[in-house]
Amino acid sequence: ISTYIQFFKQNSVLYQNFLYSTASINTQKSTDFLVAPKNIRLEYATTTQTQNPSMVNLYLARHGQDEDNAEGILNGHRDRPLTYLGREQAREVGKKMKEAGFVIMSTETSGTLQMTKIISIYTSPLQRAHETARIFAETLSMQKTAEDNTDNDDQIQVEVLDDLIERNFGVMTGLPTSSIIEKCGADHILATEKINYFLDHEGAETFPDLILRAKRLLSNIQHITANYDKNESILLVTHGDFGKMLYAAYYGLEWEQVLRQFHFGNSEVLLLSEDSPPEKAHVFETMQFNA
Repeated sequence: ISTYIQFFKQNSVLYQNFLYSTASINTQKSTDFLVAPKNIRLEYATTTQTQNPSMVNLYLARHGQDEDNAEGILNGHRDRPLTYLGREQAREVGKKMKEAGFVIMSTETSGTLQMTKIISIYTSPLQRAHETARIFAETLSMQKTAEDNTDNDDQIQVEVLDDLIERNFGVMTGLPTSSIIEKCGADHILATEKINYFLDHEGAETFPDLILRAKRLLSNIQHITANYDKNESILLVTHGDFGKMLYAAYYGLEWEQVLRQFHFGNSEVLLLSEDSPPEKAHVFETMQFNA
């Protein structure tokens, strides 16, 4: 593992080819992460070129498991806290990110260290994402730099971006996930191996709606990071449905195909970068599915 970590520190964009996975599914104990090569065989709908070539690298994380996830409830804008497992997921992934060379550093002190420098952390306003972001921030904060052994007192405040909020589930909010087919009908569902996505139920944002919101968010981020250096990155903490649509908007992919391509699990991390094709997006994958 130490060899992988040293390689990652020297080639920060390349480590998305590897993942940390766990076989633990819906358990109430800390998970053990293993290193394994990532080999996704997927067909992509359009170009593999980023639609945002001048943007810094974006690390996109989903929140840890929350109480609704654990109970099999459709959450949307419901605002329930993380479970014990959800907090442990965030801590474990944060630790693995740190081991792989991620550090939190301000723009004033980033220098030339061969690390993945997280300059800003942005989160959805919902508490499950905000708590996950705080755990990442605490875990990734450097105590000392390896090169000079000096204290690094960087403190990055987690900031809210409202557009990172989860999809509005409309009248489906608060219902059991098991009720989707009954409530929506098979003709209004996109079924995948892990999840049934309802498409157009009353009051819910549609996936095309989410693509438009994601494009607006990317434009805002491009403005926010206009003066950042190319080797600096930001971390975004969001949700399952919106996170996948942000990925789709960044790479210019069709939303229907992205929903089928992969599961964006709790505390998983994706890399969105002009130097990284969409099939290599997963950095850390938890392999954990909710009820």
